[in-house]
Amino acid sequence: MAFLIDGDGPDRPTLLLAHGAGAAMDSDFMARMAALLAREGLRVARFEFGYMAQRRTGGSKRPPPKIELLQQEYRAAIEALACDGPLFIGGKSMGGRVASLIADDLFKAGKIAGLVCLGYPFHPTGKPERLRTEHLAALRTPALICQGTRDPFGTREEVTGYALSESIALDWLDDGNHDLKPRKSVSGQSHEDNLARAAAAVSDWVARTV
Repeated sequence: MAFLIDGDGPDRPTLLLAHGAGAAMDSDFMARMAALLAREGLRVARFEFGYMAQRRTGGSKRPPPKIELLQQEYRAAIEALACDGPLFIGGKSMGGRVASLIADDLFKAGKIAGLVCLGYPFHPTGKPERLRTEHLAALRTPALICQGTRDPFGTREEVTGYALSESIALDWLDDGNHDLKPRKSVSGQSHEDNLARAAAAVSDWVARTV
């Protein structure tokens, strides 16, 4: 399995990140977040699920497979990644959701120290009744979710009403969408501002968690 590594160095906590459903591990969002997280002192490893990797070899743009297969692939990535220090898992959107579904088993086994989700898909866009939160109510793994306040997959107003585990911390990015991008005319903040704030929040949370 191929990894993209940013911030490689001794004694750094490692954050393993999976991509979202439609963008690869080297998308602008993933590359920029990895660079910012590395600047904050983390070792960041990115990997791709099989369906996305196949696109690089001329494969068709098939949708993601069943979530159960993605969970198996995420577990395989953890086993393949060399990691001497504490390991955190997570990802962008779908990647974070997949990580959240396997987190408790891995945390209980002592294989990971926590979970980081960047834009969690609490429900499909436009379908707020189809919640993806049942497992989050009982989550025992220390977790941080960085979420834009106007994310169509879960706004601040919506998420406030969800039953979430006390192990989950939420960091809200002002006026951010699913990519944490704000409307500068409304918020006065740029996309880079929100990404940098998210990276700093992740770094601070990791430091407190380990």
